[in-house]
Amino acid sequence: MEVSVAQKQKQIDFELASVSELSSSSSTLPPSPVVARFGFDSGASVLRFHRDSESNEAFNIDLRSAQLFRLSPVETICICGTSETNTEKSYSRGITIQFRKEEESRAFHSAFDQWKKELVLEESCLPNGILSASKSKFDDKIEASSAKMYFHYYGQLLHQQNMLQDYVRTGTYYAAVIENRADFAGRVVVDVGAGSGILSLFAAQAGAKHVYAVEASEMAEYARKLIAGNSSLGQRITVVKGKVEEVELPEKADILISEPMGTLLVNERMLETYVIARDRFLVPDGKMFPTIGRIHMAPFSDEYLFVEMANKALFWQQQNYYGVDLTPLYGSAFKGYFSQPVVDAFDPRVLVAPAISHVINFTSIKEEDLYEIDVPLKFKAAVGGRVHGLACWFDVLFNGSTVQRWLTTAPGAPTTHWYQLRCVLPQPLYVMQGQEITGRLHMIAHHAQSYTLYLTLSAKMWGPGAEQGGILQASSCKFDLKEPYYRMSQPQAYPVAQDQPTHHLVNTQDIQTQSLDEEVSEFLQQPPQKSDAGLN
Repeated sequence: MEVSVAQKQKQIDFELASVSELSSSSSTLPPSPVVARFGFDSGASVLRFHRDSESNEAFNIDLRSAQLFRLSPVETICICGTSETNTEKSYSRGITIQFRKEEESRAFHSAFDQWKKELVLEESCLPNGILSASKSKFDDKIEASSAKMYFHYYGQLLHQQNMLQDYVRTGTYYAAVIENRADFAGRVVVDVGAGSGILSLFAAQAGAKHVYAVEASEMAEYARKLIAGNSSLGQRITVVKGKVEEVELPEKADILISEPMGTLLVNERMLETYVIARDRFLVPDGKMFPTIGRIHMAPFSDEYLFVEMANKALFWQQQNYYGVDLTPLYGSAFKGYFSQPVVDAFDPRVLVAPAISHVINFTSIKEEDLYEIDVPLKFKAAVGGRVHGLACWFDVLFNGSTVQRWLTTAPGAPTTHWYQLRCVLPQPLYVMQGQEITGRLHMIAHHAQSYTLYLTLSAKMWGPGAEQGGILQASSCKFDLKEPYYRMSQPQAYPVAQDQPTHHLVNTQDIQTQSLDEEVSEFLQQPPQKSDAGLN
């Protein structure tokens, strides 16, 4: 940084009355004149004491380990760490500094503090960005063990390859950027959680003036290699290694781009980081890609899945397992299996009612609003049968100036690496066609970078006089979004009973939302576009 370079070129000298070791009764250097000089030795910041500029009779103190303690207006003690490499011993060294005047003492202390401050900044420097010295929000919210595993996971190329090979994901991002060149051309872009740097390269292809690719994991080093290997684009991209909550950038961004979505949109809590980046780096009225997200929910009926989940616990019904009765743990095992949300791809025909949606506007939502999300549920059953739980998926909108493009994970659409998610209730509900299903999905963020889900579904009275009636049945369960059951099956053909007509409940590509925020409803007037893997 410019300040550090100027500091290196300017060494500061102070004349002292005397300098002596605390452990010695005599001065380390002859009393006068003694000069203290702040400067550099072999690239390290040092405080050098010597008799005069030509003398070899001198010793250095490493400023990184030095501290000053004022004893009087003209007397100071300097404590510093020292080591003996041959004995591998380390100890503290104390030096008494005697000044000629109080003004010289104050000037010396001021220079010492300034050099220490510059040293801290220099040691935390990143290319075109520095780390904040204060503890970040991320560290306050997230367990250290969870963060370590998170950044280790995303620091591996094999996982980046898995995401890059999701052609719905990657192709939609590419199309959203390239089709909206007008939003990127000549603009400053920040890539939040850049990973391999692929989105930064897309932004550069669209004509971005400069891109800051912020990445906290070791993937930042791979991103530098990839960007350096695409030199025509890479000269306009700077990789900044560090957390979005901690780094400082040299300029504001005109547009943010990121892929902050997890399972059920909110898993991994990166949406909060995306919002923090908005507040820290984005100019007023700057654009965000993606702009909004929607979580879609609908009740489902899937007897095969319910039986599969319930059968997992049958192991614990053995009364003579090598002479041991396992049945005391059956109830706990049954409850444990049903506490896992199921991640897989399912046939949209298992839905028993049209979906409702919860909208998250990334351009206006507060970070704290993502700590707890409460969604009231209300459906009308389109068919009769057993309701086994709540099915969920999400989509995001890239609200470009030229093209509005959607990325969807809906059932029936091309499958993504997010799949869909289903919360299976341990006690199904019986519903009739036209019966109202109500409930609540309450999501509470936790320190392991995910959410605890509390789901309740109820079947209200049905038929004549139902409006005066109450709840006939209710079922609830607690789920940990951090620990899903990755079923990963492809949609199966669900046979239709002979006495039950085929119902085409909903075209998931044309889901209409209800109770949308007024400020984002204009984005949602037209149905989501098909998520093409590339451009026509």
